[in-house]
Amino acid sequence: MSTYTIRRRIDIDAGHRIMTHGSKCRHLHGHRYGIEAVCEAESLSADGEQAGMVLDFGFLKDEMMIRIDRLCDHGFIAAVTDHDLLALFAPEGEEASGWIRRQAEIVARDGACPTTETRLATRLYLVPFQPTAECLARHWFEVLDQPVRQRSNGRARLIGVRVWETPNCMAEYTP
Repeated sequence: MSTYTIRRRIDIDAGHRIMTHGSKCRHLHGHRYGIEAVCEAESLSADGEQAGMVLDFGFLKDEMMIRIDRLCDHGFIAAVTDHDLLALFAPEGEEASGWIRRQAEIVARDGACPTTETRLATRLYLVPFQPTAECLARHWFEVLDQPVRQRSNGRARLIGVRVWETPNCMAEYTP
């Protein structure tokens, strides 16, 4: 069976830490993340504004910007269980444990919690896992999967997401 494949990449700058890491990654640090979404379809659109396409690159970019860039770029990605770190982000004058508990409820309900209601209004993206490249690839796959199907009228499907932490280190998730 023949398939067509497209790829779209965006880049964001974000900090994180891996609290369970035994070496330097347990420290606060940042990356220039490259995020690539890979989509495929067995046929191209026959008509309309996507005629001859798997999915309009602009549509894919829009979804990546809305669901990844807008929430994470120039922010900090953290595990909701990293209470020592999150205490640093708790709004001034608010009890850290209560604030963390409320954020954890949102993560449990929605799968993530983007917020700027933090000390210094820092952009924070809380997730229910250690924010490794591997886990972020899976998370961003899950975030983009349905929008890709919708924007292509069900013709295209997301088949993988790649996340580069450095020019030499990349993780990929393909279900």
